[in-house]
Amino acid sequence: MKISEIKERKIIHRPTLSFDGYGKRIYHAYEYYLPYNPGFKGNETQRLFAKWFDMAIFTLIFFFICNKILIVSILLSIPCVIIAGTVTEFYFGTTLGKKIFRMKVIDDDGNYPGFYKSLLRNFLCLANFYPVFSEYTTKTVAMGWRRGTQMNFSMHLNNKICKTYIVKESKIPEIKELLEADSNKKSLPI
Repeated sequence: MKISEIKERKIIHRPTLSFDGYGKRIYHAYEYYLPYNPGFKGNETQRLFAKWFDMAIFTLIFFFICNKILIVSILLSIPCVIIAGTVTEFYFGTTLGKKIFRMKVIDDDGNYPGFYKSLLRNFLCLANFYPVFSEYTTKTVAMGWRRGTQMNFSMHLNNKICKTYIVKESKIPEIKELLEADSNKKSLPI
């Protein structure tokens, strides 16, 4: 069983136009089986800060220990983050920056990614820094409606291509349990 094959049962209650004898609205229950999402809300921002933290460590090493100028230190830190991220994700499922935010990288089977898959996803992280601009409108008390443009980073391309997931450390036992439960269901004779 793979994470991408897990379905989650959701029941949605939709109101009808009818009321019961006590004046309470009658709801219809609809049952859906939706794909399981092991991720969490706000992971793009946390992943971006984790990557910046990893880069800052190598930048400071090159700047203070190797006495390189700042821009050279930043440029040298990029391949170091890719290599160090590959090795640490392969062995520990996380990098130092991700460890601060208590995040782990797992593949579709629920294990840490293999070396080549980890290398590919870390190399593809360079494409993740492509900003996505969107317009927004908010209502303020003093000024009425306010329009603006916000910039978001699309931090999911490497995970889509490599079929990996960024999850919280606390969610890993739940994922393992779901994978085991679904594999037990499939192994039962019909």
